[in-house]
Amino acid sequence: MKKLIAGIALFGTFALASAQTITFDKTTFDYGTIKPSADGTRFFTVTNTGDKPLILSNVKPSCGCTTPEFSQDPIMPGKSAKIKVGYNTTLNGPFNKMIEVFSNDPANSRSVIYIKGNVDASAPEPKPLTAEEQKAAAKAEKKAAKLAKKAAAK
Repeated sequence: MKKLIAGIALFGTFALASAQTITFDKTTFDYGTIKPSADGTRFFTVTNTGDKPLILSNVKPSCGCTTPEFSQDPIMPGKSAKIKVGYNTTLNGPFNKMIEVFSNDPANSRSVIYIKGNVDASAPEPKPLTAEEQKAAAKAEKKAAKLAKKAAAK
């Protein structure tokens, strides 16, 4: 009887250990100082570091000046998806906004990500990225996603 109870307890431990797990490449995106009406669109990468499909059920901004877009398609284990966040850059001044991400991750069913920055008319003009800089930025984003995946696996 003791072996049966121990076996059930051990099985229950493994059942809880295998699940979908949400991981973000970053939890805060800093826009820096930008001009009014600048591009307010940014992306957060969500990775499923678990072994079951991850589903984002809702992404809720803290106010109407922030508009998130996301897919409710399942994110398979080891795969990633993007959450597109737009901020209304016609509003002058500093901002710090919270966005709640709801998923079927049993340990983190509600996660929070942030955007922050400052909309200022005296901000310098953004310089366009060269092809080399765009490549470097893409490479850095992939590296950050891999590091997030490794950190979540530990």
